Amino acid sequence: MQGDESASQFLLLRGRRPISHTNETTAHTPEPPLLVLAGSTASGKTALALALAARFPAEVVSCDSVAVYRGLDIGSAKPALEERVLVPHHVIDILPPDQPCTAGHYARLAREAIAGITQRRRLPIVAGGTGLYLRALLDGLSPAPPRDEALRERLRARAGRSPAHLHRLLARLDPAAAHTIHANDVPKLVRAIEVTLLARRPITHHWSEQGRDALTGYRVLRVGLDPPRAALYDRINRRAAAMFDRGLEEETARLVEQYGYDCRPLASLGYAQAIEVLRGSITREQAVALCAQGHRNYAKRQLTWFRRDTEIHWLPGFGSDSDIQSHALALVEKHLAV
Repeated sequence: MQGDESASQFLLLRGRRPISHTNETTAHTPEPPLLVLAGSTASGKTALALALAARFPAEVVSCDSVAVYRGLDIGSAKPALEERVLVPHHVIDILPPDQPCTAGHYARLAREAIAGITQRRRLPIVAGGTGLYLRALLDGLSPAPPRDEALRERLRARAGRSPAHLHRLLARLDPAAAHTIHANDVPKLVRAIEVTLLARRPITHHWSEQGRDALTGYRVLRVGLDPPRAALYDRINRRAAAMFDRGLEEETARLVEQYGYDCRPLASLGYAQAIEVLRGSITREQAVALCAQGHRNYAKRQLTWFRRDTEIHWLPGFGSDSDIQSHALALVEKHLAV
């Protein structure tokens, strides 16, 4: 019986129904399945992906704009090495921190990984919380204006005096974009203002338009995690403290020594606060509080972003909850049986 079940899963992941005992065959061959796990930071996406990978032959494709960089381990909450040995993960540790990774670059790499997983007759599970990356992967993005280095330098100069100035400028140009981008995330602020000025329309219009390269050839199941807000914030607070306990300051110091304070990924949450501790601007206790607050605000922005996707099946709990895992398992089984 167990062999029959494994054979059935094998055929399902190839995009075919198992042949019944009456020798009836299907009239068509469905597209191969693709699972997407979305949600805010600390909602348990990795835990759910690993639980599903324990039930189905699967591999995980990360969708995280910080986890793509080597050396940024604690602050990005990457899956542990033993977890990555147990279940193959892709699009993690692919670039040094001093190289940019755009949404388009990520989409190309993720699609290559998904194609490879499918060819190996396994289930691709895309898991992460970077909404723009996920949209680029699934829906494509409209072509953006090219980089304007002169404009970028002027904006960076203003940011050097006060990052809040750039955030206020973006809020005037595109309030919706300012709501989704943290006031200290200078690279994203610069790019958002650059695109808005050069295209002469808000960057959120660019984000909302489907490009010419939407992902096709897969049956996509989108699952979202939406734990109770108070419980989520408590977990975020504890995770922020745990990051510093695990050595976030030391990890940041090593990165600064190699790449400098202005390395773009070091402006992300956690690393930005650790840098302020290294500079003596704030205490560790203040850094933990600011890190937690920043991640709580980020979680709100993530949920606002993902709520726009009407195809997401929302589960009201953490990915580590047994009842949520059972619900997700049922959704995946139903999806594979199509």
